Amino acid sequence: MTGYMKRLISICLAATFGMMAAFAQTSIKVETHNVVALDEQFNVTFIIEGENNPTDFTWTCGDDFQLLWGPQQGRSTSISIINGKRTKSVQTTYTYVLKPVKAGTFTLSQATAKVKGNEITSSAVSIQVVASAGQSSSGQISQKQQSDPSSSQPSSKGTLADSDIILDMSFSRTSVVVGEPVIATLKLYQRVNIAGFEGADFPSFDGFWSQELEAPTNIEFTRETYNGQIYNAALLRKYILIPQREGSLTVNSADLVCLVNIRVSSAGNSIFDGFFDDYRTVRKKVSSKPVTIKVSPLPQGAPDSFGGGVGNFKISAKVSKDTLKTHEAASLLVTVTGNGNISLLEAPKVNFPLDMEVYDTKISDKVDKGGRSGSKYYEFPFIPRSYGDFVIEPVKYSYYDINQGRYVTVQTDPIPVHVEKGNESDAGAQVVVPGANRTDVRTLGSDIRFINTKDASFHQRGHFLLGSGLFWTILVLLFIAAFVLWAAFRKIAARRADTVGTRNRKATKMALKRLKLADTFLKQNLYTAFYEELHKALLGFISDKLNIPSAELSRDNIAEALRDGNVDEASISGFVSLLDACEFARYSPDAGHQAMEAHYKSALEVISSIDSNMKSKKNNRPAATMAVLMLLMLSPLAAQAQQKDFADSLWNSANAAYAQGQWDAAIKDYSMIVSTSLESAALYCNLGDAYFKSGNIGKAILNYERALKLDPSYSDARYNLDLASNGIQDRIDPVPEFILKSLAKKLCWILDSDSWTICFLVFLALTLAMFLLYLLAPGIALRRTGFFTALATLVITLLCLWFAIWQKNDCMKADQAVVMCPVTSVKSSPASGSAKDLFILHEGTKVEILDQVGAWNNIQLADGRQGWIQSEDIEII
Repeated sequence: MTGYMKRLISICLAATFGMMAAFAQTSIKVETHNVVALDEQFNVTFIIEGENNPTDFTWTCGDDFQLLWGPQQGRSTSISIINGKRTKSVQTTYTYVLKPVKAGTFTLSQATAKVKGNEITSSAVSIQVVASAGQSSSGQISQKQQSDPSSSQPSSKGTLADSDIILDMSFSRTSVVVGEPVIATLKLYQRVNIAGFEGADFPSFDGFWSQELEAPTNIEFTRETYNGQIYNAALLRKYILIPQREGSLTVNSADLVCLVNIRVSSAGNSIFDGFFDDYRTVRKKVSSKPVTIKVSPLPQGAPDSFGGGVGNFKISAKVSKDTLKTHEAASLLVTVTGNGNISLLEAPKVNFPLDMEVYDTKISDKVDKGGRSGSKYYEFPFIPRSYGDFVIEPVKYSYYDINQGRYVTVQTDPIPVHVEKGNESDAGAQVVVPGANRTDVRTLGSDIRFINTKDASFHQRGHFLLGSGLFWTILVLLFIAAFVLWAAFRKIAARRADTVGTRNRKATKMALKRLKLADTFLKQNLYTAFYEELHKALLGFISDKLNIPSAELSRDNIAEALRDGNVDEASISGFVSLLDACEFARYSPDAGHQAMEAHYKSALEVISSIDSNMKSKKNNRPAATMAVLMLLMLSPLAAQAQQKDFADSLWNSANAAYAQGQWDAAIKDYSMIVSTSLESAALYCNLGDAYFKSGNIGKAILNYERALKLDPSYSDARYNLDLASNGIQDRIDPVPEFILKSLAKKLCWILDSDSWTICFLVFLALTLAMFLLYLLAPGIALRRTGFFTALATLVITLLCLWFAIWQKNDCMKADQAVVMCPVTSVKSSPASGSAKDLFILHEGTKVEILDQVGAWNNIQLADGRQGWIQSEDIEII
């Protein structure tokens, strides 16, 4: 089975190679003239090459040509042995002599033959037949052949006509617009025997941009027709011309001196003279005719993206790398392809993202042999300095379309570029380009301070002690306390001089004293004395308590006065009843000991009740006011306590995650605390630390700024902010502040707003105390001490209040922001299309907000420069 398979494979391979050898002879080559005269006899030769001899060759000349002779078959064989390998090649030719029947362009019929049973055919060949030959049928196609004197004859022996040698400059178009390519072809037409050339002078093409497309070193002639005559034509030069200005531009003539062999007849009359004619060489100068090219100007209104192109073009663009990192070089490759003045196309304008450094453009082109079509390549090297997702705007290119007679704009699609964060140390290895916009980025030499793990002292967002309910309560209480002290001391002095007030205050005491005497009479069972003393106690109590003279103590006056004193009706009724009982007992028989004891107890109760009612009238309102104030102060505390417990648990969880290096988990927990509307300087500082560790410089700086806005004295936040700011690409030199403002700011930043508020309240209390000392002190020395101390403490009090208000206002203002996107452009107006780019900013840069219009913010940098930026690119501190 194995031997059979080997033989089968060998047979298949032999058949395959045989078929390949046969198919190598798949065509028949045809050699003949492409142009002939109507009365000219010419040869048609069919050539078959290969290792095998052809069979069954057939061909007919058709009706357009007359067969004069043929076929004449010829065969040649060549054998070569190279490195022991024998190669055989057989060439078989079939030659026919034809004569045209009529003028025109005709196609020869195809010839067929068989090679090892496979049929092969010749290709179609067209022949142009002209009515007047103007030369013999022996015209040749190469310089070598024309060296044969018999191959060409002059118009007559010894003479050379102008029509025998013609130098012609032809143009593809003679009416064009500026920038439209024109192909100029310089050819030499001859019907003589040219021995050589000298003194060539080609046009200078003034007003044109020119480039040689073809400049053959070996001049080869082929048959062509020129003005209805058959010539041997050779291409001398081929140019592409592009007019650079409008008007009528003249291409001057080209000059060439040809060395022509002319036959000179012998002087004798022998029949053999024709075989022994002599030849001499003459110089013939030929010149082409000057040609005027009419150049029209391009229409007005060319687009801004017009790059000088005239023709028809397409544009494409791509980035040289799929993945980019910051400070890594890449290129944008733009290709313009089409037909027209491809060599003179200007580089298209490319709008790169503002944070990409762009270097000199590299330009190359690839133009076809015709000079009017090809591609132009533009390489824009760039280096991204920031990470993120960027978009290179569509690259537009406008050209003038000759066929449509108008400007056409083509453009690429937007080109997305994703830049990953690279090694910042590579920024120092960048190429220095003169005039490039450089930024200073310093390497971080130390780490930020560790997070705050102590109590964060959370409070509601936007809550300050200054202006809070507690603040106003304490402030009011201080003034009330001062007023109370002042009033108390004044009242003490007034009471000493107030007899009526003394009686009023001692009314109950005197009444109880008299009732004690009445109780003595009660125990002795002295009926009349008891009621007289009881009556005196009741009337004396009312007289002293209500400041009513004894002469006006009637039942009605007493009842009315008690009602005015806010005494209840039961007490009034009980008091009047006791008065009636006393009056009745004085004129009635003895009612017994029990009645006396009951009246005594009733007197005690009524006097106590009236005294209590009248005291409650004086003290009810202040007590109620204090109760309401206490409720207002304590009502939110219960709800805040539960919220604070939740925040404390998140605080501990976030601190633990940070300590373990879990930055994302720490950020999540810190952010949840912020979402509950609680805040503190320590919270924002810790959140900034977590963002810094995770590599988000912009968010880190934002939270450090928020921490310092709450507490400018927070040293950890300020240190970490200074360290994080080293990673910002923008370096801005601030305008120097007025020295007094700078000193005041430094003094203000010693404490936070709440601390300054506490200082204000403390010094205010001290000021009020010293003022009271000045008002109430009995001695002049004490009053003088109180006055000057009050002035000093008042100044400190106002300074503390000013600092507290300053910090609170700064914190409540939304006039500062931090750039959040990797790079953004600042415009001259709040519009993206018509506005001009003023400068660019990078992530982490702090700006001041001056105004807002829609989705745009008017910002100012620390150095005073202003511009408009989109709101989505910044975040308010």
